[in-house]
This record gives sequence, structure tokens and C-alpha cells, in this order.
Amino acid sequence: MPGIVIVDYGMANLRSVQKAFERVGFAAEVTPDPGRVADARKVVLPGVGAFRDAVAKLRETGLDRVITDHIRGGRPFLGICLGLQLLFDRSHEDGVHPGLGLFPGEVVRLAQPAGLKVPHMGWNSLRLTQPNCPLFAGLPPDPAVYFVHSYHPAPADPALTAAAADYPGPFCAAVWKDNVYATQFHPEKSQDVGLRMLKNFGEL
Repeated sequence: MPGIVIVDYGMANLRSVQKAFERVGFAAEVTPDPGRVADARKVVLPGVGAFRDAVAKLRETGLDRVITDHIRGGRPFLGICLGLQLLFDRSHEDGVHPGLGLFPGEVVRLAQPAGLKVPHMGWNSLRLTQPNCPLFAGLPPDPAVYFVHSYHPAPADPALTAAAADYPGPFCAAVWKDNVYATQFHPEKSQDVGLRMLKNFGEL
């Protein structure tokens, strides 16, 4: 059984995530093979790009069912950026598109007040609203992480939010429920803080 498997569905720089896991001592296999993903002890779903295209690719390959079965089977799962957004009911990016429906809620565009650009690109501090989340073990207060996004999840259940950030108003930056961990930011680009999160995931 593979340990950590990173899902390759053509929507991310997967090597950067794989290298980040290697830096903290964990081998991670990159594969588009639904069978390898189904056998994994831990699954990572990264992603950048359009929600609609990502959902279509997951459904076309059967990876949507494999990911859903993995999560419902209680095995550890980590979603990154688009990989977080795909867990929700629907996204409003370029129309309304159904997601995997694992969490109730929607993916909505960031507000764009005067003086700020969308997409939001750069470093922001997190407020850890669930500080006992295992992904956050050993982090400093108000840890800074790196974002590249125009949309963010709006969970129907506020208790899903594990961390929030501001741009300039608050938005959900990470979710946690049972075996599912997912971040709107990029741990693989977040230096020591992000590497610590990946190490924590590897040690689950």
C-alpha cells in the first residue's frame, strides 16, 4: 500500500508538493492512476486553475469516486488551494459548477475593495480558529503563509473553518473535519511554517 499519494489530474505543479514532502522526510508518489490513489494510506489533492475544468477531469477519470471513498473511509486527506475548493457543494467561478459535495457550502470570489488586487498573491497571517488541529501542531502564533487565489470557500458550517485570514475582510483559509485537512494557501510555498504542516500531515 502506498503511503502518501499526490493526485495528478493535470491542474498543479505537483513536483513542488512532492519535493516539500521529501524535505520533511516523507516519500510521496505522484500518480494519475485511480487504483494507486485508492490504495493510498494518505491522499493529497493539490490544484491551481479553473474549478470547472478540475471537476470535469476528476469525473472523467473516476478520481472523484476514489477521493470520496478515501475520505469516507476515514483515511487522512489533504487538499491544497483548488484541492480545498473542490470539496464543497459548488463554485461560482465562471458560472455555477457542482463540486464533490463532501462539505456543505460554496466557493465565492474575494471581495475587491479599493487598493487591493484580485487574485490575492502573497503572505498573510493566519488566525487559528481550531488551534488543536493536528496540522497546526508546533506552529508559532499568527503563522504567515503564502496565498495565490481569487476564490475562497464559504462553509455552511462555520465550525469547519480551522484557520482564517483577512484580505481585508475575513475569509476561510483552512478547514478541518475528522480525517480531512485542507488549506486555501500553499504549504509547499510557505517556507518553515508550511513544511511543518506537511510534516504534521505525514506523521498522522
